[in-house]
Amino acid sequence: MSEYEDIDYTVEDSTAVITINRPHRYNAFRGRTVEELIAAFRRAWADRAVRAVILTGAGEKAFCTGGDVKQRAETGDYGPTESGLFEIDYLHRLIRDIPKPVIAAVNGLAIGGGHVLHVLCDVTIAADTARFGQAGPRVASFDAGFGTTYLARVVGEKRAREIWYWCRQYDAETAERWGLVNKIVPQAELLDEAKAWAREVAEKSPTALKFLKHSFNTDTEHQAGLANMASAGLELVVASAEGHEGANAFAEKRSPDFSKFA
Repeated sequence: MSEYEDIDYTVEDSTAVITINRPHRYNAFRGRTVEELIAAFRRAWADRAVRAVILTGAGEKAFCTGGDVKQRAETGDYGPTESGLFEIDYLHRLIRDIPKPVIAAVNGLAIGGGHVLHVLCDVTIAADTARFGQAGPRVASFDAGFGTTYLARVVGEKRAREIWYWCRQYDAETAERWGLVNKIVPQAELLDEAKAWAREVAEKSPTALKFLKHSFNTDTEHQAGLANMASAGLELVVASAEGHEGANAFAEKRSPDFSKFA
């Protein structure tokens, strides 16, 4: 990909900073965004000078609010891509597989698919203004792969079910108490803190970190198969009348009526 439209990519010393840059859509991702994120993570993987990666969002309102539901309401999908595919599952695998620590710097809302992205990162540093939660069932969407099964490993079954079924939002203190967040800092200090963590881990053995990351992933590797099945199911739901009702209600700023689909 010759240039980025939806993200920013910078390297500072040994740290790559990947920023989702769609603040006008609360950093929600469309197909192009996902494609650019994949290109950026692969670029960071290939760069031997990069020892850690920070993933964050532009502005102070949102880290990422998941798939662009307005785009979905407008076109019925998440927009065109160079590959012709919406490769969110591959992005999830890439965050897990890149043999370098990935730090989520959550600067605002981490909702829906954006919540999944931060959960998949190795550690999460949150601004004190950050908020976390799911929105899938509210818009007839879901992540029945890593977004649920791995989340349950992080916070436990009861908390994970609450997060998904009720679509509530949780403040940074609650997220830290539940094990979703490693550290909370004031909004103005967020990126500096994330960079400090990146510099510290860059002093460690890259080979040791690579093996450790792969070892941690081994316990949940089977969940990738569930993710593939879930994505296939989600494609059917998005194209259904129920999926259209969820997306249209969101775009029209009204409550969805799912009663006829029960």
